[in-house]
Amino acid sequence: MLEQIGQNAKAAARFLLTAGELKNKALYAIADALIEKTDEIVKANEIDLQAARENGTRASLIDRLILTPARIEGMADGVRQVAALPDPVGKVLDGTVRPNGLKIEKVKVPLGVIAIIYEARPNVTSDAAALCLKSGNAVILRGGKEAINSNKCIADIMRNAIEKAGLPKDCISLIEDTSRESSVALMQLTKYVDVLIPRGGAGLIKAVVENSKVPVIETGAGVCHVYVDESADIDMAANIIFNAKTSRPSVCNAIETILVHKDIAEKALPAIKAKLDEKDVTLRCCERSAAILGSGVEAATEDDWYTEYGDYILAVKVVDSIDEAIAHISKYSTGHSEAIVTKSYKAAQKFTDEVDSAAVYVNASTRFTDGGEFGLGAEIGIATQKLHARGPLGLNELTSMKFIIRGDGQVR
Repeated sequence: MLEQIGQNAKAAARFLLTAGELKNKALYAIADALIEKTDEIVKANEIDLQAARENGTRASLIDRLILTPARIEGMADGVRQVAALPDPVGKVLDGTVRPNGLKIEKVKVPLGVIAIIYEARPNVTSDAAALCLKSGNAVILRGGKEAINSNKCIADIMRNAIEKAGLPKDCISLIEDTSRESSVALMQLTKYVDVLIPRGGAGLIKAVVENSKVPVIETGAGVCHVYVDESADIDMAANIIFNAKTSRPSVCNAIETILVHKDIAEKALPAIKAKLDEKDVTLRCCERSAAILGSGVEAATEDDWYTEYGDYILAVKVVDSIDEAIAHISKYSTGHSEAIVTKSYKAAQKFTDEVDSAAVYVNASTRFTDGGEFGLGAEIGIATQKLHARGPLGLNELTSMKFIIRGDGQVR
């Protein structure tokens, strides 16, 4: 079954090489169909939600799973936004004429067949399909069991829509088997899949990176930090931390740890806690931060510094210097997003120079790490690796390149 899906996707990818404006026609058809079939999607989603509640799934994860009519409208709007973006395929990146008369161009081309393994976010089904389609790639989607009914409904709607628009329906495929075996088999499908993108928590990404024979673009895991420097504006720090933790704690650009300079900790930590108490955030504190805050906090363990909570939980550590903060981030960060709050130009420059993550902020929330917020358009996720793509993984990052050489009989 999986072999056949791969074979069909490969054939569809070849069709997409010359699809041109047909891709946009298909994307607008998807957007219209999502709106038209909203009631069907909500009914399918309710089955997933009921199962999640019965299984005791925590509220922050259920929030990822919910599809309301407003969220479905947002999905459709997202597809339309992708359709309106410039098509990267065929863009000439560079060109030269050699002394022997050869004309050489470097041109953007699709990657081919992209497989995406993701967790309980059914909106990813349409987001990922739209981005892959626009960039000329066929996509094989493999979502989690928590959202299988929602994903099947959305995928069927999209496949029918693009077929009516003139594209092969196998430009978009969904693996309906959510067992671990199907995931592992997809990671081995080197004959048909050109690149695999995992989108989800640290456990999923680690499993894909360690087991895949297909090349992987690593995305998503977000153990993100805010460092409050000794010169920081305390109100600014409290507001940034509150936003970066509580605006949507389940997403990868939410922070999981704050580091506070010892010289400002006694004033800053109570103000930060008072703000976080508005959302009942649990603080897991080092000994020094616990001593300052007193009762109502929990003791942090070594595991807490590595943990992506995805919930209203925040690890807290007092550090002696900016160097200690940077060293902590270097050891425990997943390379996603980090921020410093400071009035010092020198400290800001040191932090941005020495912190090696995909996005590094000065006096701003990490929640801005997003293709749309960066003005880059929609993205599949945030690439935390360094090869090929880093940061928001959008249309340009879903392409490769090839050289086209034109001559008039030259031989070597």
